[in-house]
Amino acid sequence: MRSSIPVIACLVSSTLAQTFQRLGGCPDLGCVFPPDQADFLAGQYFDIRLEVHSPVNGSEARTGEPDQDFKFTITKKDGKPVPATKYFEIDEPELESWNFTWYEGKDPQPKHGPGRKLIETDLFAQDADKPSLVNVTSKIYRRVALYEPGEYEATLSYYGDEKTVANWHVRDLSTKRRAKNVVMFIGDGMTTNMITAARLIAHKSINGKYMTKMALDKFPILGHQMTHSMDSFITDSANSATALYTGHKTTVNALNVYVDSSSDPFDDPKFETISEIFRRRNPDGGVGIVSTAFLADATPAGLAAHTSDRGEYDHVISAYYEGLTKYEWTNWDGPDVLLGAGAEDFLQSEETRDYYNLFAEKGYNLAWNNTALHDAPTDEKLLGVFQKSNLATWLDRNVYQANLLNQSNYPDGSGRDAEDLPGLKDMTLKAIDVLHDRHGDDGWFLMSEAASIDKQMHSLDYDRSLGELLELDDTVRATIERLKELGELEDTLIVVTADHGHGFDVTGSVDTEYMDAQDDDRSKRNAVGYYENSGLSQYTVAGPNSLRYSEGVHFPSRWDPRYTLHSGVAAFPDHRENYQVHSEGPRTPAATTNDKKNGYYASYKDAVTGFVVNGTLPLDAGQGVHSLTDVPVFAQGPCQELFGGVYNSIDIFFNIAECLGLSEIKDKH
Repeated sequence: MRSSIPVIACLVSSTLAQTFQRLGGCPDLGCVFPPDQADFLAGQYFDIRLEVHSPVNGSEARTGEPDQDFKFTITKKDGKPVPATKYFEIDEPELESWNFTWYEGKDPQPKHGPGRKLIETDLFAQDADKPSLVNVTSKIYRRVALYEPGEYEATLSYYGDEKTVANWHVRDLSTKRRAKNVVMFIGDGMTTNMITAARLIAHKSINGKYMTKMALDKFPILGHQMTHSMDSFITDSANSATALYTGHKTTVNALNVYVDSSSDPFDDPKFETISEIFRRRNPDGGVGIVSTAFLADATPAGLAAHTSDRGEYDHVISAYYEGLTKYEWTNWDGPDVLLGAGAEDFLQSEETRDYYNLFAEKGYNLAWNNTALHDAPTDEKLLGVFQKSNLATWLDRNVYQANLLNQSNYPDGSGRDAEDLPGLKDMTLKAIDVLHDRHGDDGWFLMSEAASIDKQMHSLDYDRSLGELLELDDTVRATIERLKELGELEDTLIVVTADHGHGFDVTGSVDTEYMDAQDDDRSKRNAVGYYENSGLSQYTVAGPNSLRYSEGVHFPSRWDPRYTLHSGVAAFPDHRENYQVHSEGPRTPAATTNDKKNGYYASYKDAVTGFVVNGTLPLDAGQGVHSLTDVPVFAQGPCQELFGGVYNSIDIFFNIAECLGLSEIKDKH
């Protein structure tokens, strides 16, 4: 069982209703995936799913079965439509059929289409328990590609003269490779406001001027990317990772597929990821994946897995190990280096295989602790799994180390404590050494994720979240130094970004001693200082409880000053707040009663000296949630100029693909 509640919080609850569904692929009773306005890299493999719907009840109920003789054509704009089988030179796929239900509302948006099964799209229909039943006929064309840049029309014709048209765009990108290597850092959930707060607590200032800069501050290019998903303006990490790695928007909880309406989480239409394309186009190139999360989590999983359900953890580990062999999707044979946590997904159980032995048989060295990580040879593949659940935070590994005890989380399943733990910097530098040693001539792609910026922000543990962000910044600094040492810096594109944000900000300071001395909640709020009463950061000033980190290495010299940050997020459950570091372990802000029927309440074991803050989220939400904010993009190296400005999250994929020369342009028709 995973000990971190944020893992659960990232998954969208199936008990909550949501309106404004059925957008994108299903504007009518006919559905085309990839949907309207999809973008493609020339030569990128993808599947095409067609669905024709026949609602049995509801506002668009039809008599009879759904059309079984629908037609599908492809054409470049202003060209002659050609049957898909002829256009792609493939056989006609078999006709499939199934049904699904959903709760239809009275919203003027389209009232049908695919999505996760039993999605409640209207609260009133859900309360009345009146689902709509939809019969479906479908076909899927596997592993096709478009090689000629330009605008395309994909047309599904059904029920006589009804049509659904998807407009597709194959981008015209340079095929010249400009970067030998790419390092992509993802600060999961990281926003500009968090970076600002991290800078404040780790870098000394005098009279309003910082004496030092963060590594991110020194990047020559700054941009911002928009993070909307296909079905929601608030994304999760699965959809956002998909956009960053593939150039395709999908739905919340989906990894590298467009979610169809079938019940099978593995049959949805797929599309190639940056790691798969890079390995296919450069068989001797290297791929590395590093994360401080459990390795089956969405952000690392997005480089290998293809499923409509990010919770299919065994599928994710299997995808690292062997790829999608069932669909003969690619020649992907796993990353050269895979480092993170989540040992429970590698240990043999009744449901899963012994992945440790399987990876070892495939030639991977195995590391279960930081010592073994550093000692591992760099000329062989490397799997490093360092504890169960998510990796302990920087703050617990380096400052409050007693929190590592009595966890029974050693990755071999022995029940020991995992104490000799690496951090993001240790793992990233080792990954670079392995990739450089194994693929120094042909280049490599590395993704490194600071996962618990997000996970600790979900649990309102802002100190731990900012500590993770500072560890990311320190890792970026060390990466640049290592690439210089290896003579690879000028040939390496470095991109630092986030997958989504949280509504976090700092609005002043808190006199924690004064707050603790007050007897009631209203009086405790008077400890908050704003504007001229905010004062200056006390985190970079040594005090009686100062710790071994100082502003010289750009971490706070103390985490428990009297005057702390008055900070918070935009949406949260009921909780208590005292604005003090949780030195005894990560925070659990809300808890349920035994029957869980009445939802979450403020945990009175958390922030006991603080005051109650009434929540703003539905009662079944025990943590904070993601927000709409654009997130920053920092870039340096070859192609850095592509990353300035404001753009969509999918443009990150296309910019990296262009820099690696992955576009496969040819006049096929």
